[in-house]
Formats: sequence, structure tokens, C-alpha cells
Amino acid sequence: MGVKVTFVQADGVEKTFDDVATGQSLMEVGRFNNVEGIMGDCGGSCACATCHVYVTPEWQAAVGPADDIEVATLDMVSDLFKSNSRLCCQIQLREELNGIRVVVAPSL
Repeated sequence: MGVKVTFVQADGVEKTFDDVATGQSLMEVGRFNNVEGIMGDCGGSCACATCHVYVTPEWQAAVGPADDIEVATLDMVSDLFKSNSRLCCQIQLREELNGIRVVVAPSL
């Protein structure tokens, strides 16, 4: 059994996916399902910030903080950075994230 994932695109459109396999990143789910704003140009190597999302408050503790490399990459989008900014390529889906909701950051 997979997990439920919801992306809120920058245009306000919500895309929810049920029964998503654990072990993959949120970025992979977004790219595969054509979520607007999730480009993942670097393929998930934490090098481009084209999968920038805002983790909704109720999911921040479960997701955890960004590591130093991710924080440095997020510096590339400092104009859009918020305290709940994350690169969704660095969020691996696991059962504890069932129901996670993220907002796709606007593009620069």
C-alpha cells in the first residue's frame, strides 16, 4: 500500500495522488505526474532548486529540516526562500508521510 501526496501548484490547482510507492522522492512523483513547477532539472542531485516546495506546517516535523547541502542549493532561490522551503528531491516518501501536502514555489 502506498501513500497519499498532494501538490498545490503555484496557480492554486491541487493535484493529489493516492497509492504512491514509498522509497521515491516527491520530485519523482511531481515530474512523473506533470505537476507544474516541479522540473527537477538536475535529476534529484540537489544541485538546481527547480523542485522547490513549501512544506505545509503540519508536515514540517515529519519531513525534518534540510541538510547543509540542501540549504546551500536553496540559496539559489533566496528571493523565494521561506522557513518551510525544501527541495522535494530530498524528501523521500515513507509511510509516516502518508497525506503529505506541499505547495510548489513560484518560478523565478
